[in-house]
Amino acid sequence: MAPNSQIPINNVAFVGNYIPRQCGIATFTTDLCEAIASQFPQTNCIALPINDTEEGYDYPPRVRFEINEKDIDSYRRAADFLNINNVDVVCLQHEYGIFGGKAGNYILAFLKELHIPVVTTLHTILREPSYEQKRILEEISARSDRVIAMSQRGVEFLREIYKIPMEKIEMIPHGIPDVPFVDPSFHKDRFGVEGKIVILTFGLISSNKGIEYVISALPEIVSRYPNVVYVILGATHPNVKRHEGETYRLFLQRHAYEKGVEKHVIFYNQFVSLEELIEFIGAADFYITPYLNPAQIVSGTLAYTVGAGKAVISTPYWYAEEMLAEERGILVPFRDSKAIAEQVINLLENEPKRHSIRKRAYLYARNMIWPKVAQRYMECFERVRIEHPRLKYTGLIVKALDERPNELPVLKLDHIKRMTDETGILQHAVFTVPNYHEGYTTDDNARALIIAVLLEEYERKDAEELGTRYLGFLWYAFNEKSKRFRNFLSYQRKWQEENGSDDSHGRSILALGTVLGRSNIISFQKMAGRLFEQALPKILETTSPRAWAYALIGLHEYLKRFSGDRMAKQVREELTNRLVSLYSSNSKINWNWFEDSLSYCNAVLSHALIACGYAMNQEKILNIGLESLQWLTNIQKSNPKDDYSHFVPIGTNGFYKRNGTKAQFDQQPIEAQTTVSACAEAYRATGNKIWYKEAQRAFEWFLGRNDLKLALYDATTGGCKDGLHPDRVNENQGAESTIAFLQSLLEIRSIENIIPTKEENPNEQ
Repeated sequence: MAPNSQIPINNVAFVGNYIPRQCGIATFTTDLCEAIASQFPQTNCIALPINDTEEGYDYPPRVRFEINEKDIDSYRRAADFLNINNVDVVCLQHEYGIFGGKAGNYILAFLKELHIPVVTTLHTILREPSYEQKRILEEISARSDRVIAMSQRGVEFLREIYKIPMEKIEMIPHGIPDVPFVDPSFHKDRFGVEGKIVILTFGLISSNKGIEYVISALPEIVSRYPNVVYVILGATHPNVKRHEGETYRLFLQRHAYEKGVEKHVIFYNQFVSLEELIEFIGAADFYITPYLNPAQIVSGTLAYTVGAGKAVISTPYWYAEEMLAEERGILVPFRDSKAIAEQVINLLENEPKRHSIRKRAYLYARNMIWPKVAQRYMECFERVRIEHPRLKYTGLIVKALDERPNELPVLKLDHIKRMTDETGILQHAVFTVPNYHEGYTTDDNARALIIAVLLEEYERKDAEELGTRYLGFLWYAFNEKSKRFRNFLSYQRKWQEENGSDDSHGRSILALGTVLGRSNIISFQKMAGRLFEQALPKILETTSPRAWAYALIGLHEYLKRFSGDRMAKQVREELTNRLVSLYSSNSKINWNWFEDSLSYCNAVLSHALIACGYAMNQEKILNIGLESLQWLTNIQKSNPKDDYSHFVPIGTNGFYKRNGTKAQFDQQPIEAQTTVSACAEAYRATGNKIWYKEAQRAFEWFLGRNDLKLALYDATTGGCKDGLHPDRVNENQGAESTIAFLQSLLEIRSIENIIPTKEENPNEQ
């Protein structure tokens, strides 16, 4: 029977992965949905799963709408679908890895368009989140009526780290099947292990599970108890299998042979149904979770086995510490096979202790069975339904131009692939045809490598293939003797100089730092690491401020992941001080700049100080970056007094000398890109929406909002034309211009979902 409520809950939508997709979130979402549907038959429960494949899955009838993980518009359409279908409450399952965009930020597009009460269950709550992870969880919480943690530690993290008010947080435990407290022998004949002592580990298999430490413990255990078998139940995690195949499982099998316990290890390589899983758990005498990472806030497998009254031995990750407290289980140190063996033997020799542990665990978990968890969720749904201020909303999302999301071009890689051969990306094109006479440059391959890394974050299958070409080019370009990068390579694969320019060296460090800071491809990290370490000291010998700025942006990316690198920090401090000194020497009234002229790639100077000033918590440095960028964006407007004026980059036909005349043409795509990137960094650092507007202004230059009202982006090829002349566009689609467009598009996409609404930023300039 439903709790008392003035407003009944008729329709609930569950958003998250769903069975038959094989993952823990899918299992949880399905179980929660079915539990509520069973307990409250008057409530209609529907599901909106996230698809990680184009073909989707063979879902049950509850699934009403499928969201394409990598299509941001699909999230908005899902919000539309729920808004017009009389849904009372949305129950969102949040885990960073299941949604598209950087750190899963596409889910914010869904939440921004939703006009329905939202209750979000948080499956991952990090103690040390990245900036992006922290920002996303905070915004999800802000846009949710309640957030649910499944452990007390999770509640503490939400309050202390994410500053979420306690009245918005609820602790509802992970649900478990309601199974009887039975003797393990009852189920053993089902699996042919009657008369055996069964140790079980189950779940999707990946190398962070630490299963090898249990296998290493087996020789000591079976020497005392020869009838022990260790059952490893579960398929390899689909993401792991996609990238690594069955490497870890094969390693475990070899390890069992090496330890001489192959007769005592059983692999059951399947994703089993709930009914089968309950029988496997029932047959187990011991359950072991030997996980390697302490930062796990919840574990469905542990919840299930505690709830079944198993004797559990676990490493002390966060959730295990909480669940197995007060003698409900045994904790052993991480990566300690000897301790695992000792505890198994101890519990086998002390049967009263083992059974008392089982009983305490079983009784503790009675409040976690799905019917009771479903009741708690429904009570939460009804509270937020009463409190939610927007109950009468109906209709499709129809917005004025200033409020709707930007309609961005589709990401199309046809032309960059056309320009790329087995060596790298060619420098120039005649119209859309690669111009072999001009060969290659390290400058362009470094820029293209950044695109490949950004594509990796969008899980594009072509990211690794393209990145391999460009990183390989940088490896070939590096001169081992001088520790500098050559720049110009002929089509006949002959270098045209021993050392390239300062700028090509700086751009290479920028690209390598981006690989090291962002890429998860191990071979890329190792290769880039060797080059980065050798090339970095040489940047201090350069004299180009832009080379310093490129290197600083690369260092900023690198230090996000390797913040303890003292040499990198020292180089960052030295180069930052150089730019600050330049600004102090050259900045005057009405000339807030680093030099006495504006030339090429101007915005990178501001970008570098914004990124590093923010990261170093140096307000003076950050303010110089923001002040100079604000002055530059004002200079680059068709009418500085008109906020709706268009972007006009400094022309290359004379540039802009202080007290001189600003060159209007030729306008280059690289100027728009560096401005977009700098403004995106400024927005990330300040949260001020004005910087998004400036990034958007510069980006729209590609699309025809410019002096000639002509588009430089070619939607048919995915390429970009090489520049804007006084009377026409340059029809050639070279590497630099195409990369500039692609990077600008990816930068705009990266910040699109973090733009505050007007209500959130009433003092916006």
